Amino acid sequence: MPSCRLSRILASSARKTIVSCAVATLAAAAVFAASLPNLFPFQDKSGIVETDSVNGGFNESGPFFQPLGTNGRACATCHRAENGMGLSAARAEEIFRATNGHDPLFSTVDGAVCPTTTPGHPFDFSLLRHNGLIRVGIKLAASPQFTITAAYDPYGCALITDPVQQTTTVSVYRRPLPSTNLRFVTSVMFDGRETVAPLNDPQTFAANLLTDLKHQAMDATLGHAQATITPSDEQQTQMAEFELALNSAQAIDTSVGRLDSEGALGGPRFLTKVPFFPGINDALGADPTGAAFNPNAFTIYSKWLDSGGPHRRSVARGEEIFNNHPLTITSVRGLNDALNQPSISGTCSTCHDAPNVGNHSVGLPLEIGTSRSANFETNSLIQAAVSRLSMPNLPVYQLVCNEGPDSGEIVYTSDPGKALLTGNCSDIGRGKGLVLRGLASRGPYFHNGSAATLEEVVEFYNTRFQMNLTAQEKRDLVNFLKTL
Repeated sequence: MPSCRLSRILASSARKTIVSCAVATLAAAAVFAASLPNLFPFQDKSGIVETDSVNGGFNESGPFFQPLGTNGRACATCHRAENGMGLSAARAEEIFRATNGHDPLFSTVDGAVCPTTTPGHPFDFSLLRHNGLIRVGIKLAASPQFTITAAYDPYGCALITDPVQQTTTVSVYRRPLPSTNLRFVTSVMFDGRETVAPLNDPQTFAANLLTDLKHQAMDATLGHAQATITPSDEQQTQMAEFELALNSAQAIDTSVGRLDSEGALGGPRFLTKVPFFPGINDALGADPTGAAFNPNAFTIYSKWLDSGGPHRRSVARGEEIFNNHPLTITSVRGLNDALNQPSISGTCSTCHDAPNVGNHSVGLPLEIGTSRSANFETNSLIQAAVSRLSMPNLPVYQLVCNEGPDSGEIVYTSDPGKALLTGNCSDIGRGKGLVLRGLASRGPYFHNGSAATLEEVVEFYNTRFQMNLTAQEKRDLVNFLKTL
């Protein structure tokens, strides 16, 4: 954590807190020696975000905060408490300006749009600075069911071929995932590539999750930090256990005050008590207890429906909209095709079913279309929804399916998702849904940063799934999401 100067202004009526945090320079942004108090408040656009550790605070001498590689990076370089253990684009830009681009965050291995450049041409960090995106180079699976070409390649490194190994590396650009609230995840990484031990059995879930997070910590150190020595098993365990102890959430909203007042259950402390196991409240009937799906996945602000404060009532109405407002699910790869149902009636909680957390309680990667290009898209609903977004300037790939049940299909996407790992056309664009806590602290949104604001997120869903929300309903839903 960078060295921060805290000035706290408490108004007894609004109970607001303002935090001023100075950006540290160079490697100091990644290496820390002190301890951060538990629930240390950080200001974001909506109010205050806090992180609670069941260990009672942040011991910043552990390997999570140490540069174990060769480029000065630590886990904490990209996973920052002021951003709910993620990284906002605004914070990336602040760090760039404060350090003239010399902070380890801007290592060229993946901080630049391309890992190499030609003499006389500086490295380009625009996607990290303005959209919070890290370049992820993924080797294409052997013998895929599709051919892949770059329909649009703005940086010249969309597809990198190794002439010796005859392998192709595909450049995709993704947001750093928050390293908090991890005891609720059933897939590690956006495409699940670090789920080396299955996370589908309540009996083995805790042990397997620790195994997966250790493996992810190892790969991140060798890749993002460019380590030449594999971190020890003890270091991997310490990193994973540090992450598993964290819960992050919005604690104060400037419009409504503290989010755990007047009977509400907002803030990170409540998250430590939220029950979870794989399949809990699964919308497709996979709850191992046999319990039926309950669309009321969020119950944090139900007590505010009768609040005397109009802003609190708006938040509570937004929660109700999330749980119960009808939408029509069409053309979602991994759902409509898997169930052989062209149209499914549902609500937001159909896919965001984990109670009071908001991700899917089973590892069900889906493609809703956020990686599609408005310039190439032929599905009118997806095209209209994507047009609502502030899409970054990303490469666009043409995937032509040559075999399997999807043979003949042509897809244009900036991120083929899980298909890069499996080579299956049925996996094109598929990725996991994220935990919906601490949103206000870590924009932009979606895995590729295509939604600049939560307003754009709501506009996308409203269009994509034909929700037909009124202007007031949109405001209520946004107000709810800001308080998570």
